[in-house]
Amino acid sequence: MHPNLRHPNSPAAATCFAFVFCLVAPLTSVAQQPTASSIPELKSRAESGDFSAQNQLSQFLLDKDPSVPGYDSALSWLRGNASQNNFHSQFLLGYLYEHGHGVPCDYAQAARYYEAAAVQGHHASQNNLAGLYQHGLGVRRNFSRAFELYLAAARQNDPVAQSNLAAMYYDGQGTPRNFTEAAHWFRAAADTGDPVGQHDLGVLYYKGQGVPLDYDVAAHWVALAAQQGHPYAASDLGYLYENGRGVPLDYVAAYTWYSRAAASGDARAAAHLKSLSQIMSRKQLDEANLLVSSQTSRPWPHSASSPSLSLLPNP
Repeated sequence: MHPNLRHPNSPAAATCFAFVFCLVAPLTSVAQQPTASSIPELKSRAESGDFSAQNQLSQFLLDKDPSVPGYDSALSWLRGNASQNNFHSQFLLGYLYEHGHGVPCDYAQAARYYEAAAVQGHHASQNNLAGLYQHGLGVRRNFSRAFELYLAAARQNDPVAQSNLAAMYYDGQGTPRNFTEAAHWFRAAADTGDPVGQHDLGVLYYKGQGVPLDYDVAAHWVALAAQQGHPYAASDLGYLYENGRGVPLDYVAAYTWYSRAAASGDARAAAHLKSLSQIMSRKQLDEANLLVSSQTSRPWPHSASSPSLSLLPNP
Protein backbone atom coordinates (compact mmCIF):
# COMPACT_ATOMS: atom_id res chain seq x y z
CA MET A 1 0.00 0.00 0.00
CA HIS A 2 -0.04 2.83 -0.67
CA PRO A 3 1.08 5.91 0.21
CA ASN A 4 -0.82 6.51 3.40
CA LEU A 5 -2.38 9.72 4.57
CA ARG A 6 -2.54 9.74 8.34
CA HIS A 7 -4.58 12.23 10.28
CA PRO A 8 -4.09 12.09 14.05
CA ASN A 9 -7.62 12.82 15.22
CA SER A 10 -8.11 9.81 17.47
CA PRO A 11 -7.54 10.37 21.19
CA ALA A 12 -5.05 7.52 21.32
CA ALA A 13 -3.50 7.04 17.94
CA ALA A 14 -3.40 8.39 14.45
CA THR A 15 -6.33 7.44 12.31
CA CYS A 16 -4.97 6.28 9.01
CA PHE A 17 -6.64 7.29 5.80
CA ALA A 18 -5.51 5.19 2.88
CA PHE A 19 -4.93 5.83 -0.75
CA VAL A 20 -4.51 2.68 -2.80
CA PHE A 21 -4.48 2.51 -6.55
CA CYS A 22 -2.78 -0.26 -8.47
CA LEU A 23 -0.57 1.14 -11.20
CA VAL A 24 -0.14 -1.21 -14.13
CA ALA A 25 3.02 0.54 -15.31
CA PRO A 26 5.26 2.80 -13.23
CA LEU A 27 4.82 6.45 -14.17
CA THR A 28 8.44 7.38 -13.77
CA SER A 29 9.70 8.67 -17.09
CA VAL A 30 8.75 12.08 -18.44
CA ALA A 31 7.41 10.49 -21.63
CA GLN A 32 4.89 8.46 -19.66
CA GLN A 33 3.53 11.38 -17.65
CA PRO A 34 0.05 12.44 -18.86
CA THR A 35 -0.07 15.91 -20.33
CA ALA A 36 -2.99 18.15 -21.27
CA SER A 37 -2.60 17.21 -24.93
CA SER A 38 -2.63 13.48 -24.15
CA ILE A 39 -5.77 13.55 -22.00
CA PRO A 40 -8.31 13.16 -24.86
CA GLU A 41 -6.50 10.09 -26.16
CA LEU A 42 -6.12 8.64 -22.66
CA LYS A 43 -9.79 9.28 -21.93
CA SER A 44 -10.81 7.50 -25.13
CA ARG A 45 -8.60 4.52 -24.30
CA ALA A 46 -9.82 4.47 -20.69
CA GLU A 47 -13.45 4.45 -21.80
CA SER A 48 -12.60 1.44 -23.99
CA GLY A 49 -11.35 -0.44 -20.95
CA ASP A 50 -7.60 0.20 -21.24
CA PHE A 51 -6.48 -0.29 -17.64
CA SER A 52 -3.13 1.45 -18.18
CA ALA A 53 -4.90 4.56 -19.48
CA GLN A 54 -7.29 4.46 -16.53
CA ASN A 55 -4.38 4.36 -14.11
CA GLN A 56 -2.60 7.22 -15.86
CA LEU A 57 -5.74 9.37 -15.71
CA SER A 58 -6.15 8.54 -12.04
CA GLN A 59 -2.57 9.53 -11.30
CA PHE A 60 -3.07 12.74 -13.28
CA LEU A 61 -6.10 13.60 -11.11
CA LEU A 62 -4.09 13.01 -7.94
CA ASP A 63 -0.88 14.74 -8.93
CA LYS A 64 -1.92 17.76 -10.97
CA ASP A 65 -3.29 21.11 -9.97
CA PRO A 66 -7.02 21.12 -10.82
CA SER A 67 -6.53 24.31 -12.84
CA VAL A 68 -4.33 22.62 -15.46
CA PRO A 69 -5.85 22.00 -18.91
CA GLY A 70 -7.36 18.54 -19.23
CA TYR A 71 -8.21 18.15 -15.54
CA ASP A 72 -11.96 18.63 -16.04
CA SER A 73 -11.95 16.11 -18.87
CA ALA A 74 -10.16 13.52 -16.71
CA LEU A 75 -12.57 14.21 -13.86
CA SER A 76 -15.50 13.70 -16.25
CA TRP A 77 -14.12 10.27 -17.15
CA LEU A 78 -13.74 9.41 -13.46
CA ARG A 79 -17.35 10.35 -12.68
CA GLY A 80 -18.60 8.28 -15.60
CA ASN A 81 -16.56 5.26 -14.55
CA ALA A 82 -17.74 5.59 -10.94
CA SER A 83 -21.36 5.69 -12.13
CA GLN A 84 -20.76 2.30 -13.72
CA ASN A 85 -20.01 0.91 -10.25
CA ASN A 86 -16.25 0.67 -10.74
CA PHE A 87 -14.98 0.54 -7.17
CA HIS A 88 -11.52 1.91 -8.02
CA SER A 89 -13.09 5.04 -9.49
CA GLN A 90 -15.62 5.29 -6.67
CA PHE A 91 -12.79 5.17 -4.17
CA LEU A 92 -10.72 7.78 -5.98
CA LEU A 93 -13.71 10.11 -6.34
CA GLY A 94 -14.43 9.71 -2.62
CA TYR A 95 -10.82 10.51 -1.87
CA LEU A 96 -10.93 13.67 -3.98
CA TYR A 97 -14.11 14.82 -2.21
CA GLU A 98 -12.63 14.04 1.20
CA HIS A 99 -9.56 16.17 0.51
CA GLY A 100 -11.16 18.82 -1.67
CA HIS A 101 -8.82 18.18 -4.58
CA GLY A 102 -10.40 19.15 -7.90
CA VAL A 103 -13.84 19.17 -6.29
CA PRO A 104 -15.26 20.97 -3.25
CA CYS A 105 -14.40 19.32 0.06
CA ASP A 106 -17.57 17.37 0.85
CA TYR A 107 -17.42 14.62 3.44
CA ALA A 108 -20.97 13.48 2.73
CA GLN A 109 -20.10 12.92 -0.93
CA ALA A 110 -16.86 11.21 0.11
CA ALA A 111 -18.85 8.87 2.35
CA ARG A 112 -21.30 8.15 -0.46
CA TYR A 113 -18.58 7.06 -2.87
CA TYR A 114 -16.59 5.18 -0.23
CA GLU A 115 -19.78 3.32 0.74
CA ALA A 116 -20.42 2.31 -2.88
CA ALA A 117 -16.93 0.81 -3.12
CA ALA A 118 -16.90 -0.59 0.42
CA VAL A 119 -19.99 -2.76 -0.16
CA GLN A 120 -18.03 -4.36 -2.99
CA GLY A 121 -15.31 -5.31 -0.52
CA HIS A 122 -12.78 -2.60 -1.42
CA HIS A 123 -10.59 -2.52 1.69
CA ALA A 124 -9.20 1.02 1.35
CA SER A 125 -12.74 2.38 0.97
CA GLN A 126 -13.81 0.42 4.03
CA ASN A 127 -10.91 1.92 5.98
CA ASN A 128 -11.57 5.51 4.88
CA LEU A 129 -15.33 5.24 5.40
CA ALA A 130 -14.62 3.92 8.90
CA GLY A 131 -12.54 7.03 9.57
CA LEU A 132 -15.45 9.24 8.58
CA TYR A 133 -17.78 7.31 10.91
CA GLN A 134 -15.22 7.44 13.71
CA HIS A 135 -14.95 11.22 13.54
CA GLY A 136 -18.46 12.09 12.39
CA LEU A 137 -17.41 13.61 9.07
CA GLY A 138 -20.23 13.61 6.52
CA VAL A 139 -22.03 10.92 8.52
CA ARG A 140 -23.31 10.63 12.06
CA ARG A 141 -20.50 9.52 14.38
CA ASN A 142 -20.83 5.79 14.97
CA PHE A 143 -17.97 3.94 16.66
CA SER A 144 -19.61 0.54 16.18
CA ARG A 145 -19.91 1.06 12.43
CA ALA A 146 -16.35 2.34 12.27
CA PHE A 147 -15.13 -0.73 14.13
CA GLU A 148 -17.00 -3.08 11.77
CA LEU A 149 -15.51 -1.40 8.70
CA TYR A 150 -11.96 -1.36 10.09
CA LEU A 151 -12.32 -5.04 10.95
CA ALA A 152 -13.52 -5.89 7.43
CA ALA A 153 -10.55 -4.10 5.87
CA ALA A 154 -8.06 -5.45 8.42
CA ARG A 155 -9.14 -9.00 7.63
CA GLN A 156 -8.10 -8.28 4.04
CA ASN A 157 -4.59 -7.60 5.32
CA ASP A 158 -4.77 -3.82 4.91
CA PRO A 159 -2.05 -2.58 7.32
CA VAL A 160 -3.57 0.90 7.59
CA ALA A 161 -6.89 -0.58 8.69
CA GLN A 162 -5.08 -2.99 11.01
CA SER A 163 -3.45 -0.07 12.84
CA ASN A 164 -6.77 1.76 13.04
CA LEU A 165 -8.55 -1.34 14.32
CA ALA A 166 -5.85 -1.81 16.95
CA ALA A 167 -6.37 1.80 18.09
CA MET A 168 -10.11 1.12 18.45
CA TYR A 169 -9.31 -1.85 20.68
CA TYR A 170 -6.80 0.24 22.62
CA ASP A 171 -9.30 3.05 23.22
CA GLY A 172 -12.34 0.83 23.66
CA GLN A 173 -14.20 2.59 20.83
CA GLY A 174 -16.96 0.49 19.24
CA THR A 175 -15.72 -2.53 21.19
CA PRO A 176 -14.65 -3.31 24.76
CA ARG A 177 -11.10 -2.18 25.52
CA ASN A 178 -8.71 -5.04 24.87
CA PHE A 179 -4.94 -4.53 24.94
CA THR A 180 -4.28 -8.09 23.75
CA GLU A 181 -6.33 -7.56 20.59
CA ALA A 182 -4.73 -4.13 20.13
CA ALA A 183 -1.28 -5.74 20.26
CA HIS A 184 -2.38 -8.46 17.83
CA TRP A 185 -3.49 -5.99 15.18
CA PHE A 186 -0.61 -3.57 15.70
CA ARG A 187 1.72 -6.54 15.17
CA ALA A 188 -0.12 -7.54 11.99
CA ALA A 189 0.46 -4.03 10.62
CA ALA A 190 4.02 -3.85 11.95
CA ASP A 191 4.96 -7.11 10.26
CA THR A 192 4.13 -5.54 6.88
CA GLY A 193 6.48 -2.63 7.61
CA ASP A 194 3.75 -0.13 8.55
CA PRO A 195 5.50 2.53 10.71
CA VAL A 196 2.43 3.38 12.78
CA GLY A 197 1.93 -0.28 13.67
CA GLN A 198 5.63 -0.65 14.46
CA HIS A 199 5.70 2.40 16.72
CA ASP A 200 2.50 1.59 18.58
CA LEU A 201 3.47 -2.05 19.08
CA GLY A 202 6.75 -0.80 20.55
CA VAL A 203 4.83 1.43 22.98
CA LEU A 204 2.76 -1.56 24.14
CA TYR A 205 5.92 -3.56 24.79
CA TYR A 206 7.38 -0.66 26.74
CA LYS A 207 4.24 -0.39 28.88
CA GLY A 208 3.53 -4.13 29.09
CA GLN A 209 0.01 -3.69 27.72
CA GLY A 210 -1.29 -6.79 25.95
CA VAL A 211 2.26 -8.14 25.68
CA PRO A 212 5.03 -8.80 28.22
CA LEU A 213 6.96 -5.71 29.27
CA ASP A 214 10.21 -5.79 27.30
CA TYR A 215 12.33 -2.68 26.71
CA ASP A 216 14.56 -4.42 24.16
CA VAL A 217 11.62 -5.45 21.98
CA ALA A 218 10.06 -2.03 22.45
CA ALA A 219 13.23 -0.35 21.22
CA HIS A 220 13.39 -2.69 18.22
CA TRP A 221 9.94 -1.72 16.95
CA VAL A 222 10.24 1.97 17.78
CA ALA A 223 13.59 2.13 15.95
CA LEU A 224 12.10 0.53 12.83
CA ALA A 225 9.37 3.17 12.75
CA ALA A 226 11.79 6.02 13.47
CA GLN A 227 13.99 4.94 10.59
CA GLN A 228 10.98 5.39 8.29
CA GLY A 229 10.56 9.00 9.40
CA HIS A 230 7.73 8.59 11.92
CA PRO A 231 8.18 11.68 14.17
CA TYR A 232 6.61 10.19 17.32
CA ALA A 233 8.86 7.15 16.93
CA ALA A 234 11.86 9.45 16.52
CA SER A 235 10.87 11.25 19.74
CA ASP A 236 10.39 8.00 21.59
CA LEU A 237 13.67 6.56 20.34
CA GLY A 238 15.37 9.70 21.60
CA TYR A 239 13.71 9.14 24.97
CA LEU A 240 14.93 5.53 25.07
CA TYR A 241 18.51 6.62 24.33
CA GLU A 242 18.30 9.42 26.89
CA ASN A 243 17.28 6.93 29.58
CA GLY A 244 19.16 3.82 28.42
CA ARG A 245 16.07 1.62 28.14
CA GLY A 246 16.33 -1.12 25.51
CA VAL A 247 19.32 0.70 24.02
CA PRO A 248 22.62 1.95 25.51
CA LEU A 249 22.49 5.27 27.34
CA ASP A 250 23.61 7.73 24.65
CA TYR A 251 22.93 11.46 24.85
CA VAL A 252 24.33 12.08 21.38
CA ALA A 253 21.93 9.57 19.81
CA ALA A 254 19.07 10.95 21.91
CA TYR A 255 19.83 14.50 20.76
CA THR A 256 19.97 13.35 17.13
CA TRP A 257 16.57 11.63 17.25
CA TYR A 258 14.93 14.46 19.17
CA SER A 259 16.23 16.84 16.51
CA ARG A 260 14.74 14.79 13.70
CA ALA A 261 11.39 14.65 15.48
CA ALA A 262 11.40 18.37 16.24
CA ALA A 263 12.15 19.11 12.57
CA SER A 264 9.03 17.08 11.69
CA GLY A 265 6.89 19.23 13.96
CA ASP A 266 6.82 17.39 17.30
CA ALA A 267 6.85 20.22 19.85
CA ARG A 268 7.43 17.78 22.73
CA ALA A 269 10.68 16.66 21.13
CA ALA A 270 11.81 20.27 20.82
CA ALA A 271 11.23 20.80 24.54
CA HIS A 272 13.14 17.63 25.47
CA LEU A 273 15.92 18.59 23.10
CA LYS A 274 16.34 21.89 24.91
CA SER A 275 16.49 20.26 28.36
CA LEU A 276 18.86 17.52 27.18
CA SER A 277 21.25 20.07 25.67
CA GLN A 278 21.65 21.66 29.10
CA ILE A 279 23.20 18.51 30.57
CA MET A 280 25.37 17.55 27.59
CA SER A 281 29.04 18.43 27.35
CA ARG A 282 30.33 20.75 24.63
CA LYS A 283 32.02 17.78 22.97
CA GLN A 284 28.75 15.81 22.95
CA LEU A 285 26.83 18.77 21.54
CA ASP A 286 29.38 19.30 18.79
CA GLU A 287 29.26 15.62 17.86
CA ALA A 288 25.45 15.57 17.91
CA ASN A 289 25.09 18.73 15.83
CA LEU A 290 27.54 17.34 13.28
CA LEU A 291 25.43 14.20 12.98
CA VAL A 292 22.21 16.21 12.66
CA SER A 293 23.67 18.43 9.93
CA SER A 294 24.90 15.42 7.96
CA GLN A 295 21.55 13.64 7.95
CA THR A 296 18.65 14.19 5.63
CA SER A 297 15.39 13.67 7.47
CA ARG A 298 12.67 11.78 5.67
CA PRO A 299 9.58 13.99 5.44
CA TRP A 300 6.54 12.79 7.35
CA PRO A 301 3.54 14.18 5.44
CA HIS A 302 1.12 14.04 8.34
CA SER A 303 0.04 16.20 11.22
CA ALA A 304 2.20 15.96 14.32
CA SER A 305 -0.41 16.46 17.02
CA SER A 306 0.50 14.72 20.24
CA PRO A 307 -0.69 11.10 20.51
CA SER A 308 -1.31 9.34 23.81
CA LEU A 309 0.35 6.19 22.47
CA SER A 310 3.79 7.56 23.17
CA LEU A 311 6.65 7.06 25.57
CA LEU A 312 7.66 10.69 25.72
CA PRO A 313 6.31 12.44 28.83
CA ASN A 314 5.25 16.05 28.62
CA PRO A 315 8.23 18.24 29.60
